[in-house]
Order: sequence, then structure tokens, then C-alpha cells
Amino acid sequence: MPITKSGKSADLTNLTLNPADIPSLSQLPLLFKQHKPALSKSITILKRMDPKLLDEVVHDLHEQAFAFYDCLVCANCCRTISPAMSSSDVDDIAKKLRIKAAEVVTRHMYMDDEGDYVFNSAPCPYIDNDNFCSVYSHRPKACREYPHTDRRRFSQILDLSMKNAAVCPVVYAILMKLNVS
Repeated sequence: MPITKSGKSADLTNLTLNPADIPSLSQLPLLFKQHKPALSKSITILKRMDPKLLDEVVHDLHEQAFAFYDCLVCANCCRTISPAMSSSDVDDIAKKLRIKAAEVVTRHMYMDDEGDYVFNSAPCPYIDNDNFCSVYSHRPKACREYPHTDRRRFSQILDLSMKNAAVCPVVYAILMKLNVS
């Protein structure tokens, strides 16, 4: 059963993404601001769709996008937001750096209201000028999973994806393809 645009006949199961669909990082803020109302309305509609079918469509768009998109070109997520990190994530970073976990926390983190560690400031202290991560092999789970467009039960993170669309050109492009408003 195809996912359709808000009860209309438009089929969302055969969508394609190409490089021209993904905005440059410099274009993203203006485009997101311009399309935010339509995307917000679309998110509301997508929440009512069959979650398994939505997963199929989003995962297909994710695979298409990352077949040609290189996150090292952008790294906006690493430069502007902090992942929520568990104690295990901090331990992994410490292991990679060969220092104690407490030192990692003291240098770069604090515990937020939800009990997760987050960086004191952006950009991430482990990203270099060429967008390479010095702790890549031991990066936090949230970093490994970002931008979450290949996650099962995508319908559960539609609100988060809306926020991520302001940060990640790929998420923006996927949501624009799914724009059913």
C-alpha cells in the first residue's frame, strides 16, 4: 500500500533524491526558514501515516542520499550541536584518548537536566579543521546514528527530524521530498 500525500493520489513510494536536492550549507538556513511552516504541517500529516511504510520510504531516501553525499564536506552537526552522551560514550572517548573519563568530562562536558553528558560548547572539541573526528572509532552513539534517517520507527522522531533539518542538508532534503502539506 503506497503512502499518499494527505489522502490525495500522489504516491511517495517512488521518490528519488539526487545531488541537486540537497542544499549547500550556506543555503540551508534561508531555505529552512522559508519552508519551515510547510514542513511543520507535513510533519503533522506524516505522524498519522503507517509507520512501517514511512520507514521504507525514509530509509530508501537515506540510502539514496548517502550514496553521493559526503558528511565530511559539511560536518555542520559537529560544529553546531552536541550529542547526548551516556557514561559509556564518555568511557569510550576516554579509552581512545588514553585518559580517565573524569578528565574528559572536566575538560569538555557537563551533565544536562536529562542526565546525559553534553559538550560545554560547539564545535565538538574532537573535530579538526578538515572535518575529521579524532575520536571517530570511539564516537558517541548519537554521532554514529546521526542524522537518524535510517532509524527504525522514524515516525517517533519526526519532531527531532524537523530540528535536524535546520542543521543537516540531507535531513532537510528528505523532509522536503516527503512534504505532504
